[in-house]
Amino acid sequence: MGLHRGLVGPPSLFLPLGFILLLASQAAANCPIITNPFHLDAGPLKLHVKTLFTHLSSGTAARELARDMGSGEIKSPEGLPETPATYDGVSNPIHSKKLGIHFLESDNRRMAFGRGYTGGTTPVNIHGKPIPDLSKTGGWIAALFIFGNEMAERMAYFGLSVNMVAFMFYIMHRPFTSSSNAVNNFLGISQASSVLGGFLADAYLGRYWTIAIFTTIYLAGLTGITLCATMNVFMPDQGQCDQLSLLLGNCEPAKPWQMLYLNTVLYVTGFGAAGIRPCVSSFGADQFDERGENYKSHLDRFFNFFYLSVTIGAIVAFTLVVYIQMKHGWGSAFGSLAIAMGMSNLLFFVGTPLYRHRLPGGSPLTRVAQVLVAAFQKRKASFSSSELVGLYEVPGKRSAIKGSGKIAHTDDFRCLDKAALQLKEDGVDPSPWRLCTVTQVEEVKILIKLVPIPACTIMLNLILTEYLTLSVQQAYTLNTHLGHLKLPVTSMPVFPCLSIFLILSLYYSVFVPLFRRITGHPRGASQLQRVGIGLAFSILSVAWAAIFERYRRKYAIEHGYEFSFLTPMPNLSAYWLLIQYCLIGIAEVFCIVGLLEFLYEEAPDAMKSIGSAYAALAGGIGCFAASILNSIVKSVTGNPDKRQQSWLSQNINTGRFEYFYWLLTVLGAINFCAFLYSARRYKYRAEQKFGIQEVVTIKQNTPARG
Repeated sequence: MGLHRGLVGPPSLFLPLGFILLLASQAAANCPIITNPFHLDAGPLKLHVKTLFTHLSSGTAARELARDMGSGEIKSPEGLPETPATYDGVSNPIHSKKLGIHFLESDNRRMAFGRGYTGGTTPVNIHGKPIPDLSKTGGWIAALFIFGNEMAERMAYFGLSVNMVAFMFYIMHRPFTSSSNAVNNFLGISQASSVLGGFLADAYLGRYWTIAIFTTIYLAGLTGITLCATMNVFMPDQGQCDQLSLLLGNCEPAKPWQMLYLNTVLYVTGFGAAGIRPCVSSFGADQFDERGENYKSHLDRFFNFFYLSVTIGAIVAFTLVVYIQMKHGWGSAFGSLAIAMGMSNLLFFVGTPLYRHRLPGGSPLTRVAQVLVAAFQKRKASFSSSELVGLYEVPGKRSAIKGSGKIAHTDDFRCLDKAALQLKEDGVDPSPWRLCTVTQVEEVKILIKLVPIPACTIMLNLILTEYLTLSVQQAYTLNTHLGHLKLPVTSMPVFPCLSIFLILSLYYSVFVPLFRRITGHPRGASQLQRVGIGLAFSILSVAWAAIFERYRRKYAIEHGYEFSFLTPMPNLSAYWLLIQYCLIGIAEVFCIVGLLEFLYEEAPDAMKSIGSAYAALAGGIGCFAASILNSIVKSVTGNPDKRQQSWLSQNINTGRFEYFYWLLTVLGAINFCAFLYSARRYKYRAEQKFGIQEVVTIKQNTPARG
């Protein structure tokens, strides 16, 4: 549960934030309509591709193009005859409103209608040199080393998450609420700061070196936590603290410097996790050849196996690490996490000769800022101005951005296209803060268009965060015996993990054939369909949780357990919680795996880690929003002066958790509608590329009319 992110905390800040992001992504409606990208006296440009190629074969056109290549600008050769664009022989005025005709350099000629992103993404070795024989690197063998690293890292992460609240309460003698909030903040910051790791990987370090550096930081943090749990100097006195004193808050609290040390090493660990999280899945996907015929299939399976490794790490954390803590103490439990992290680091470095790398493309934030500044400076420029030269792009097959191919122009967010408008006043060598390439502008468009989808998954993260506190409180009142075996309450989150493991194991043999019959999609469901399925199951999960909690509370009151909220009711099994656990497990499999694959494929070539960081950022926002929502609900529904218990009372039997679950259900339904709206409007990059190529084919096969 919450395997891609952290544990503890609750939801609803996402709602205004999610809709703000959605509204921002639709802001293109306010951009001016572009009707004439290349200023010709004849009016809006309508070029017939066959006529264009005939003209380009002449010596005059060749000399013109040679001059153009020297300046690196993209413009229409002068003197071209005007030929209306046709579709099946019929003039189509719609094309006059599009800015989709621009020129990308090929090896021997310019072609109208840029054909997507070509070149620029060739994998290199660790030294940045081209790999002579790709068959000796990458593939599933290299991915196995990355799976091992992620498995151990997730084991450490979830082992900390599930044990740290209890450690602060029982050992450091901090109040339970304070301990829970501290861990929530740790989880939220570690996820939200994943954007920093993605930025460093895409801009300067590359994914391999980012992982290598931050796993070392991670290991240092875990070692510090182990020392805190092992050496008495870092802990308050435990001698005079029995169970009753602990509950009454009479135990000696940790000294300020002891808490400072613990928080420091805890946040060092979180900082290490933040650097790793956005890079590991992207680095693993980099190991597959995007030119291979089975690339889509390999990528689909990779993200499923990647999440399977995350699940295995979480299962070990919720079972073996909890067992070690109960039998051998906190020092041994945290020490086992440090050992696992050290072994995963070693495993990762052993696979170094097998890895394929992508060159970092320079600061993506700088490129985004350049586009925004250039578009603002030219906001008053007209697309029909006599000063317009054309859309700017560098010559050749590769883009100006290292590690990225060229991206075909799209008609979205047309106001941003002004950043690529080359005017005569720009001169021969314009500043990148005044003139940007088409590819650079399209990068920014893609980042904006991606925002609504991960924003809609914030609700799932809120629900996952809530479950890891509320469901544990429910489990304390229930019978956790499984036959003669009594499971610790802290091990209850293992059941969503087991359901995820089972679903991922059966995904290709059961789910894909089933959904293929329903959707007709070759892989069962598209990426966005899988995200939507996951969000739908999350709503069912909290709805069932509300129904069961109403029954559980009624049972507790009727049988005299109203004020015994830490006493298990022997005749009411905790395994009723398995239904909501299994439903949320299904939600995670479909939503998070689909989201990771979607962000990797749709993100610009030089911003893959930034794209993956969107998912982690949604998780971080979910953690923070969960804490904020809990505080709001407690203040609104509780009144200490009137002795009115809040919905989220510490005594679950006098609180109204079912009302809170119904609130989550309503918020989830609203969020699902917002997702359907966003998904319906989104166009995959592959579809846009196909559409451009289809237009070229149609126009080439249409006879010119005289």
